[in-house]
Amino acid sequence: MLVNLTIKEFLSKTAGSDPVPGGGSIAALNGAIASALAEMVANLTIGKKKYEDREEQMKQIAASANNHQMLFIQDIDADSDAYNKVFDAFKLPKETDEEKAERSKQIQAATKIAAEIPMEVARRAYAIMDLIAEVAEKGNQNAVTDACVSMMSARTAVLGAILNVKINLSSLKDEEYVAKMKAECDQLEKDAVAKEQALLEKVNKML
Repeated sequence: MLVNLTIKEFLSKTAGSDPVPGGGSIAALNGAIASALAEMVANLTIGKKKYEDREEQMKQIAASANNHQMLFIQDIDADSDAYNKVFDAFKLPKETDEEKAERSKQIQAATKIAAEIPMEVARRAYAIMDLIAEVAEKGNQNAVTDACVSMMSARTAVLGAILNVKINLSSLKDEEYVAKMKAECDQLEKDAVAKEQALLEKVNKML
């Protein structure tokens, strides 16, 4: 599994000639990093007298961020596995009309899954942006820039995952499904960029 590799091993594998891990897995990794940083800022707030009125709130944020992190970690391998299934579908026999039809069916099914996994990553990465904004505002202010990096990582996760959704959608024949997914992608991208910009502008004014 990719998630069991050391950082050096993971980067080496990413840099190699194999197509996985690719952008989808890296988008999920960015989501995990964003979650971990948000959890760190919350944990740096817990136990501090200055923030004792926010103790329970920070504990809830830390727990939620940790849960998101675990899901993103799962998606690192899930995205690569989905790509491999698409690749396997393309290798199916295509000598007869029946084989061609089955091959096409399997390719479409595998490609749809390959689009849905990064879409879930994009949705989840966008969802944690409100959590990050909250911990940036109410958490330990000595770590506010860490919260900003968390937000930037979340935005990268959203945009990176969306690109992987779109490239898979380009191979799908279900026009209604494709249109619906593209519309959601466009909205997520717009909203994610806006949330990141709002936090960075606010914090930069403070620094």
